[in-house]
Order: sequence, then C-alpha cells, then structure tokens
Amino acid sequence: QMITFIAWLIFGALAGWVASILTGKNRKMGPVANIVVGILGAFIGAGIMNTLGMAVPVGFSVIGFLVAVGGAVVMIGAMGLIRRG
Repeated sequence: QMITFIAWLIFGALAGWVASILTGKNRKMGPVANIVVGILGAFIGAGIMNTLGMAVPVGFSVIGFLVAVGGAVVMIGAMGLIRRG
C-alpha cells in the first residue's frame, strides 16, 4: 500500500512538473504544487477521456502519463483564467 502511494506521488509529481514546464509556470510552482496538479490532472484527463467516450488507461503507462500531463495542463490553464478574472 505505501509503495503504491509513493509511486502515485512520484507519477503525479512528474506529470505536474512536465505540465508546468509546458505552460511556462515551472518557476512559480514548487514540488508540492507539481504533485497536487499532476494527481488532479490525472483525474481531469481521465474525466475528459471518459466524457469523449474514449478508453481511460489504468495504471502506470505512457498513455496514462500523457493523459495526466494533458489534464494538468488543462488545470493550470483554468487556474490562470480564474486568477485573471
């Protein structure tokens, strides 16, 4: 259980970090924000795929990582819009 939890933290951190680099927010976000954004991004990405009727990847995979990064990018973009408004 603890190994799975740690693995998800690492997976989320990597996804959040890549998303923050892609959006140009890397300098403003710290490691904790990267983890949170990456994990929430995975849920957002899976939700978007589910809404579009696409198969949602389960577990650790390249596709799962790309979905998490995509969801994290959407989340960072939405947070930027909310802060501007």
